[in-house]
Amino acid sequence: MVGEEAGASGDPERAPSRRERARAATIEEIKQAALSLMREQGTTDFRFSDIARLMGMTAPALYRYFADRDELITAMIVDAYDDLGRAVAEARDEVPTDDPGNRFVAVAQAYRRWARDEPERFALILGLPVPGYHAPEEGPTTEAARRAMAQLKALFFEAAQQGLLRPPLLRDVSDTVTTFLATSPGPEVEAKVAPPEFIDGPPVPPATFQAMMHCWASMHGFASLEAYGHMEWLPEEVREAIFQASVSTVAAVAGLPDPRPAD
Repeated sequence: MVGEEAGASGDPERAPSRRERARAATIEEIKQAALSLMREQGTTDFRFSDIARLMGMTAPALYRYFADRDELITAMIVDAYDDLGRAVAEARDEVPTDDPGNRFVAVAQAYRRWARDEPERFALILGLPVPGYHAPEEGPTTEAARRAMAQLKALFFEAAQQGLLRPPLLRDVSDTVTTFLATSPGPEVEAKVAPPEFIDGPPVPPATFQAMMHCWASMHGFASLEAYGHMEWLPEEVREAIFQASVSTVAAVAGLPDPRPAD
């Protein structure tokens, strides 16, 4: 239903009608109400009836906008992935392409900042699965995950194409990993299990694939601990210093150049 609404006019050049604008505004209000409930309850789970109560609507009225709760969650996951991807890409592109070291730092900081600013949405896309939710196979959530997370893989490809990517310091790769890459299932892998953007696209040496996963795991682990309040006992400047050291460590192990000093 949401996808149909996006293309309701059939003409991207035609301005949406008043009715279409009103419908789009209501859809956005429903998403915001669901997000408010997530923040209030401290969980990614919610009920349609709770949203209706918060908006002063009847529960059946919500079905004019979303077929069910799964469709609403899918729309929210797509929005969250797109926002995260946009934040990461904008931060990365503020750094010249011939400076992959600092581009990686920018990506890591943007990822961390978004997680800290949007802990509920971060949990929605990269936390525990929402109870009872079933993502559509090869649907919008998979495509959104691919768009968002491809920023990290693209950074490695840029560095390699410019001759700036060194072999990873850790070059021993388990036969299990090598076999997986040789027989990887590709895009049909569910986004919550293994984002396909780390598998799809031009092949990379197993050691580089492993290094990319180390970078993501380190970046995500720190961001998660901080987003969910597990590092509040550390002063902010100490957390910043530890994060910078962590990013520099995994970048060096992965073969990325050292970040250039600021001018």
